[in-house]
Amino acid sequence: MIKKEMIAMLLAGGQGSRLGVLTAKMAKPAVAFGGKYRIIDFPLSNCINSGVDTVGVLTQYQPLRLNSHIGIGIPWDLDRNIGGVTVLPPYEGPRGSEWYTGTANAIYQNLEYMEGYHPDYVLILSGDHIYKMDYETMLEFHKSSNAEVTIAVMQVPREEAKRFGIMTVDEKNRILKFEEKPENPSGSLASMGIYIFNWKTLKKALIAMADQPALDFGKHVIPYCRKKGASLFAYEFTGYWKDVGTLQSYWEANMELIDIVPEFNLYEEYWKIYTKSEIQPPQYFSPDSVVERSIIGEGTDIYGKVYNSVVGCGVTIGRNTVVRDSIIMNRTQIGDDCELYKAIVAEEVRIGNHVRLGVGEETENDTAPHIYNHGIVTVGDRSVIPNGITVGKNTVIFGITTGADYENSFLAGGKTLIKAGERQ
Repeated sequence: MIKKEMIAMLLAGGQGSRLGVLTAKMAKPAVAFGGKYRIIDFPLSNCINSGVDTVGVLTQYQPLRLNSHIGIGIPWDLDRNIGGVTVLPPYEGPRGSEWYTGTANAIYQNLEYMEGYHPDYVLILSGDHIYKMDYETMLEFHKSSNAEVTIAVMQVPREEAKRFGIMTVDEKNRILKFEEKPENPSGSLASMGIYIFNWKTLKKALIAMADQPALDFGKHVIPYCRKKGASLFAYEFTGYWKDVGTLQSYWEANMELIDIVPEFNLYEEYWKIYTKSEIQPPQYFSPDSVVERSIIGEGTDIYGKVYNSVVGCGVTIGRNTVVRDSIIMNRTQIGDDCELYKAIVAEEVRIGNHVRLGVGEETENDTAPHIYNHGIVTVGDRSVIPNGITVGKNTVIFGITTGADYENSFLAGGKTLIKAGERQ
């Protein structure tokens, strides 16, 4: 009989709609981050660094790039005969095809997978957060507290508390009260979406709540466990943790990597972040190039100037081009004599010569101001911007555009240009 003390279930099927066109053709955990990584690399690396060698990755929305990146788990040492990483998409059963309808519903549909390892504990993770965490230490806390459910928590600003599950605890960190995304939160101790369950407790709760529509941990499973008298504890985490669920938070998290004293350090030897690395030639910097306080990926050719930016692998930045406060993802080509300010440019984009992004005053976006804001210019993957185009702030471009798509070679601030056939 196969026996694992603790297995991990990694929820990676979300669309991440608040990232706009960045997730039009891929799941949020597959989005590039930090020049060479993808968001899912962080929880996967945390697992292997914590000694968790059995991980089920639950995928659903646009899984192609995510599945290709994970493969059989070689970069994270998760290519195991027993355990390792297993991609778990929705599947057709006796009652027909069933999509994952909620976080807990996704776990419920994979009870058979978990049962196969006869675990004592199940670790539930989200695939879309940036952080380093030792899950083994959390498990030790869970055991020493005689908990049935342990929720990782951290303090958040009171004004942000209503975005999270908020709890009240006693002096031993036993959870006394739990509110899922309360309108008027009574505290600021927030759930990180990381749970350790005793396997028997989890299985019983999922089966009991199976018919609940859109079965969710915060809304349904945790309240059910509390109602049944299960022992619930909060494990307080004090390190760096970032939910990169919006364009602003995604941009901020990348910029924090290049601070003089980075709040989140990618260079620690004892806790490495692993990823699937492409075979790339060395970086090239021309004699006229300038690079200050930036991350530059492998195989990138810099002929212009880069300031306070994160540049991915296989990128070309042309002569006399200036890139400031921007994120440029893998294999993007930027022409000569361009200016980019506070732009997020996705993978395999082609930007012509004499293009300016991020000019002028801020104007509210005309289609999705809740997504495209804070002055950021967002360009979706494999888009094309022709020569001589000027683009204002809070704009979004997605698709193969031509000069005819721009009035007088200009896209005003707050405007949206998504070509037919592309989806937001």
